[in-house]
Amino acid sequence: MNTLADAGLINARLDRLPPTRTIWKRVILLSLGGFFEYYDLFFTGYIGPGLVRSHILTPPTRGLFGATGIAAFVAAMFSGLFIGTALFGFLADRFGRRPIFTFSLLWYTIATVIMAFQTDVFGLNLWRFIAGVGVGIELVTIDAYLSEIVPSELRGRAFAYNQAIQFSSVPIVAFLAWLLVPNSPFGLDGWRWVVLIGSVSAVFVWWIRLSVPESPRWLVLHGRFEQAERILAELEKEANVETGFTLPAPQKPQRQYSRCRFIEIWQPPYRWRTVMLVVFNLFQTVGFYGFANWLPTLLIQQGITITNSLQYTFVIAIAAPFGPLFAAKLADSVERKWQIVGAAFLAAASGMIFGQLRSAFPLIVFGVLLTLSNNTMSFAFHAYQPELYPTRIRAMAVGFAYSWSRLSVVFSAFLIAFFLDRFGVSGVFTLIAVSMLVVMLDIGLLGPRTKKLALEEISS
Repeated sequence: MNTLADAGLINARLDRLPPTRTIWKRVILLSLGGFFEYYDLFFTGYIGPGLVRSHILTPPTRGLFGATGIAAFVAAMFSGLFIGTALFGFLADRFGRRPIFTFSLLWYTIATVIMAFQTDVFGLNLWRFIAGVGVGIELVTIDAYLSEIVPSELRGRAFAYNQAIQFSSVPIVAFLAWLLVPNSPFGLDGWRWVVLIGSVSAVFVWWIRLSVPESPRWLVLHGRFEQAERILAELEKEANVETGFTLPAPQKPQRQYSRCRFIEIWQPPYRWRTVMLVVFNLFQTVGFYGFANWLPTLLIQQGITITNSLQYTFVIAIAAPFGPLFAAKLADSVERKWQIVGAAFLAAASGMIFGQLRSAFPLIVFGVLLTLSNNTMSFAFHAYQPELYPTRIRAMAVGFAYSWSRLSVVFSAFLIAFFLDRFGVSGVFTLIAVSMLVVMLDIGLLGPRTKKLALEEISS
């Protein structure tokens, strides 16, 4: 086996596999690696009040691009994410999904531990930026990795369960923040404990790495046919044992191409997909992170104390994993693009109502609805983006498109701080609703269909 035709056959054999325990085990292991990445990503908003309490950050952002407010802390992380996704997303295409998955996880874990001991705003934001680079690389790698190791019939559910596991870190970090941020256990600021607890991810890195093999699709693209054949043969053997049936013959393999150039994402049929995803990523993060990163601060702005705001935030955060879980039933039966459009509409509507509320119960109810909508949209687009490009450029293309969401958060963090200061909480949610409208039009009008299609068929 040493031709591109044989590579196409490997891919066709992958897509006809049933949902075995081995495949789901790999989805879970990748998701556990992503769990710590999401923990690192989402503690930004939850430790913000603690950073103010420690007098490292100031509660308002001084000036539109002030460097001492919470907006600057958010911007530091997402500036790093932009660098990681835009400039280093290609690493997973060049060196493989598995080694870059491990490397990036170690990178941001070490940087986050160092950040936890900073005492001034410069050191805090510098190490937050460095950690962001590693998280950015990890985000791209997991999406590419996951889309390639599961059959086409399972991609939607695989991403739904992946996101549910990753989002389960949100209520955990919210609970720890509620418990620790207002206090200083053993004389160490509570927010530092929240950061350090998440950094135990390093303990699991090598175990996860040894349990998940390289993507067979990536292996055949780089001429490592024997290794790909060995991994796939083991999967086929386990499938035969579990089902008790011989697997059907694979469908006619799609033609394979060996070239890999950045310019390809601007050529047909990928040009309009790239434009669509850039626009989508510029606007979806205004709504998603505008709520996730600012929720405790928005509640405090509505007159709720820091302790109560963290308590309400924890209750709302419990809903985080359930958006993808509820949507899993429809994940492979409804077109991915319409899942994104529907979730964006619900997020806009819930947010507009949330911005008008002041009492605890309705705030929590609509906060939960907004969280469910945002996280449903998140799982759908994380599945959608890597489907639109071939294996040879998947991580690079997704990294480029996704990087615009990171850049968007850098500027939208300051924009939200500005709107919060000038127009209050309702003004912030009006900005979010307009952003969600752009998302709906962009995906609805330009998004191609992908439901139950082989990756090679979508990209041909």
